[in-house]
Amino acid sequence: MLEIKNLEAKVVDSEDLILKGINLSVKAGEIHAIMGPNGSGKSTLANVLAGKPDYEITSGEIDFMSELINEFPPDERSHLGMFLAFQYPAEIPGVRSFQMLKASLDAKNEYFKRDKLSVREFSKLYDQKVKDIGMDT
Repeated sequence: MLEIKNLEAKVVDSEDLILKGINLSVKAGEIHAIMGPNGSGKSTLANVLAGKPDYEITSGEIDFMSELINEFPPDERSHLGMFLAFQYPAEIPGVRSFQMLKASLDAKNEYFKRDKLSVREFSKLYDQKVKDIGMDT
């Protein structure tokens, strides 16, 4: 699912490498925690994976969902399911999480030329996923 091989990266317009020889393999269904002290490159790794333009990959490969995504812009990565999300996202008055998630799935399905789910179909999926993660109480 995600294979990072010998990844090196830096901030654009800087000579100093922040990521040096990162290797990581994450299979479908696995959960990994990236931990370390301040300044160890955790946020840089996340930003590089998301394709933020402030960072430059100087060597190595990022294979995600069997696609080499090193040169993909952030929007293409997000369609594959690779994006950064806020730990505590800002609320948008009048927009519910259900609506936001449905719009996200609709955009992904459109990108992959798949049929959009009806509101009824999405509601069933949403209810099941909420139950699966224990947020249905």
